[in-house]
Amino acid sequence: VQLQASGGGLVQAGDSLKLSCTASGRPLRNYAWGWFRQAPGKEREFVGYIMRDSSRTYYADSVKGRFTISRDIAKNMVYLQMNSLKPEDTAVYYCAASRTVIPGTTSDNYGFWGLGTLVTVSS
Repeated sequence: VQLQASGGGLVQAGDSLKLSCTASGRPLRNYAWGWFRQAPGKEREFVGYIMRDSSRTYYADSVKGRFTISRDIAKNMVYLQMNSLKPEDTAVYYCAASRTVIPGTTSDNYGFWGLGTLVTVSS
């Protein structure tokens, strides 16, 4: 499966942004999906995931209540809605796919990665 994240850009603190992840090659429903991010000079960190059957989502504490992951099976796309953005949310955001039902928070659990999209939040 090939992935491509898009929708990044420059926004101000408090703004919203919606990232999209396009999946090609395999049906979206066969995978669990996660979002990760990597800020300049920092390691990649977990943002959130949606389980393979879409029954549950899980988020890092830093984004809980502000970010929401959803997916559109018909369009084979996954989304990351980001609200109340903060300067510390500035990072390159990556979508990733996992064959497991519950993919977890570590990047090793995800076998497929897309190119990231840059989100910059100004204060």
